[in-house]
Amino acid sequence: MKISTKGRYALRFLIDLAEHQQEGFVALKDIANRQDLSKKYLEQIVSVLNKPNILIANRGFQGGYKLAQEPSCYTVGDILRITEGGLAPITCLENEVNMCDRCDKCETLFVWQGLYDTITEYLDSITLQDIIDNKNNNLDFVI
Repeated sequence: MKISTKGRYALRFLIDLAEHQQEGFVALKDIANRQDLSKKYLEQIVSVLNKPNILIANRGFQGGYKLAQEPSCYTVGDILRITEGGLAPITCLENEVNMCDRCDKCETLFVWQGLYDTITEYLDSITLQDIIDNKNNNLDFVI
């Protein structure tokens, strides 16, 4: 599994918002400057993340974005599912019910299922708040 720049930059964007949440709405240009990212690319990421339970947008003077919830409510897994379309290492695990014709006789399915379970459990255990705390305290996360 390879995480795209969209997923990585979305995570950086949301971490920046979390770190600056006390400032109210944060301008995209300020985040782009702090994160050394293209404002135009961040606009594309915002369009993917612009959902009521993720972001609140404010247009005009003093406009920008802020988190809709506390940083502890956002997991890395949830963010990557939105930006990457899922976390499954193989296509037959993308749906809740495995629709693969060979799933009953697949010798390697348990390997991919175990990998998927491990990835999901790990990424769902880390929140934006954990990342901020780790940055400030150098906490370690272990699988």
